[in-house]
Amino acid sequence: MITKKLAEEIVEQTMVRLKWNLNVMDTNGMILASGEKERIDRIHEGAAHVVRTRQTLWINDENIADWHGTKPGVNMPIYFKDKLIGVIGVTGDPEELKDIATLVQLATEMMVHQAMITSEAEWKRKIKELVFEELVDGGPLPPIVIDRLALLEFNMTGPYLTLLVQTKNLPASPQRLIETMEEQFNRNTALIGLSKLHELFIVLSDVNLSVLERKLQKIHSLFQKDSTVRIGVGLPVENLEGIAHSYETAKSAIQYGHSAVTINYYDDIELIALLKSSSSKLSKRFVGRILDGLNEQLIETLVAFFEHDQAIGETAEALDIHRHTLTYRLKKVKELTTFDPTRFRDAVLFRIALLVRNS
Repeated sequence: MITKKLAEEIVEQTMVRLKWNLNVMDTNGMILASGEKERIDRIHEGAAHVVRTRQTLWINDENIADWHGTKPGVNMPIYFKDKLIGVIGVTGDPEELKDIATLVQLATEMMVHQAMITSEAEWKRKIKELVFEELVDGGPLPPIVIDRLALLEFNMTGPYLTLLVQTKNLPASPQRLIETMEEQFNRNTALIGLSKLHELFIVLSDVNLSVLERKLQKIHSLFQKDSTVRIGVGLPVENLEGIAHSYETAKSAIQYGHSAVTINYYDDIELIALLKSSSSKLSKRFVGRILDGLNEQLIETLVAFFEHDQAIGETAEALDIHRHTLTYRLKKVKELTTFDPTRFRDAVLFRIALLVRNS
């Protein structure tokens, strides 16, 4: 159905280029907009006939008496996606209008198409954002959420996964970016929208974890020139109710992930997320107890030691020091802390303390 606002725009834009009056009618034959203001909100019987027959109607001096509330001219159906949504009428001598009638009809349908597509895209954007808010709310999902997902033709097949994309450089109107991101995934398996000022959400369904990394790289490639972008990958869940948990883990992936890494998986930061969710006072006390007395050189040595799986040769090479120097430093750590980084039990304590300290 053509809105009054759209009808007015069609009349205004078209009459700038034509010397004839233009009328736009709805599917009831009511004149929504016209260059002749006094005719607005009146029934145009010729337009009502066009709606019933789906055929163009020419009105001239010979048949004008048959159509109350009309003037000579032409009235043509307007379609959007094969559905009749209104009637466009041009007032004037039918003989003079024959050469331009089809062009007016085509131009009108193009304007309608553009306006309807824009309106439909805006509607879908708002619905996606509303559905996302309901999915991550954490409470029981109301039945309307399923209805809205069905309207969006979203594939409701698990497993589901939530991704968050944060960047300070989102375009003012990110719709084109969102459409490009949607193209990276199988049809109707990605729900993408704006969740915050600098954050996009991506809810995926029917997730194939074996190809997810490749998809993520494609998403990342859209932001290659953006040094502020961070992508958080949550945990997969089996049902729609679990999306709230997937969202929380995606947030944690960004919050606790390494700042130098663009794509952060919750799986990689799960331990630190669990530790940071506990009392910060207790965490600081633990770090102090384990690392007390160690200078930055010894801290750096421990970090490298654990990053290379406690392999002496690889760690020494990474630090560009002799193996004996590394061994000496590790012994020094033991002397200062009473914990031995080469023993599994003590190494776990050091590793956790370092993770908490650097988060």
